[in-house]
Amino acid sequence: MARFIYTLAVLALLPWAALHLLWRARKQPEYLRHWGERFGFFATAKVQDPPPPTIWLHAVSVGETRAAQPLVAALRRRYPGHRILFTHMTPTGRATSSALFGDGVERIYLPYDTPWAVRRFLRHFRPELGLIMETELWPNLIAACRQGKVPLRLVNARLSERSRRRYARFPALTREALLGLTAIGAQSAADAGRLEALGAQGVTVTGNIKFDITAPGEQLALGREFRVRRGGRPAWLAASTREGEETLILDAWQRVDAGGTALLVLVPRHPQRFAEVTRLAAERGFKLQRRSDSAGIEADTRVLIGDSMGEMFAWYASVDVAFIGGSLLDFGSQNLIEAAACGTPILIGPSTRNFAEAAREALACGAARPIRDADDLVAQVNALLADAGKRQAMGAAGRAFAERHRGATARTLEMLTPTGR
Repeated sequence: MARFIYTLAVLALLPWAALHLLWRARKQPEYLRHWGERFGFFATAKVQDPPPPTIWLHAVSVGETRAAQPLVAALRRRYPGHRILFTHMTPTGRATSSALFGDGVERIYLPYDTPWAVRRFLRHFRPELGLIMETELWPNLIAACRQGKVPLRLVNARLSERSRRRYARFPALTREALLGLTAIGAQSAADAGRLEALGAQGVTVTGNIKFDITAPGEQLALGREFRVRRGGRPAWLAASTREGEETLILDAWQRVDAGGTALLVLVPRHPQRFAEVTRLAAERGFKLQRRSDSAGIEADTRVLIGDSMGEMFAWYASVDVAFIGGSLLDFGSQNLIEAAACGTPILIGPSTRNFAEAAREALACGAARPIRDADDLVAQVNALLADAGKRQAMGAAGRAFAERHRGATARTLEMLTPTGR
């Protein structure tokens, strides 16, 4: 009954979903493409007879897609004859999949969670195994997998206390969905406890796969090139910033006369906001350049807009200090693990629920420092830029922190073996 009511709610929201896509397409036209996939209709060219054995991996957007890199590499080694199918919910997730994996995987949008759309998806692609990254519980999809005997695992699962309270409002629906999963691998004991409190059974703590991501050599080389372009000037990075944060950061940076000779590299989380953030910097009178210009960084440039995709490791490798976006305002923080792995000193704001345990440990071991607000951020940036010894110590702590937590991918693969897949 709970799922029946849920299905009626999904149906009622479908017109709004279509309007939402149109609204988002104003700034990101990619939302107008592949509409049929969102309703369970797929290009017939993807059908092969007989169909290849398929491992399906769902990664909602950019963060989950990037996190899947070590798992995809491990799956390719273990199952070289299988097709890997990615499903996404956003164009940026789909674009990230294309940038990271190219033609080595297929990618589509996951259909909206109506019974007939998800059944069409399963009939079309016939996955042998489904893996959902982090925490996406779609009750009708899970039920269809159970009915179709498709093993479905939740991997790299995380669940904040806020999300636990939200799921707890619908206890019967949530419990049914969790029990429909054939296995769950949680990032931490705290995540496992919250999932079990909602009704999950047999949860294994596998760790965070994001620690297994290694910086590609070409990205590190690009980072060194970025350093050369800025001519040895000190530089700090505001990484994966979210809406509202750039204004606070730029205003604080302006109040200290742009930090003298130091360069601020500002990389918004979402590509559709590149132009907006460029405008915000220009309105404040900063001399700025954009990454897309591919030019040397001029001596009087104060802000460099990182308007590129898939270069975050290069940015971390190129700067002296990094602030992790999404933590200054209440977005729950973006991924700090890549910065730690690059040995870049980390500053992080008060909102860290998406990476609560990683943030807590990074702060405890000295790889990161907390900041209260934008003015405190700029003050700490300038203090670190003036203290090479402290930067070196924080960088070494970050590398050791990242290395200490490796191994989640291997533990996740072990979790897949009980059914022989």
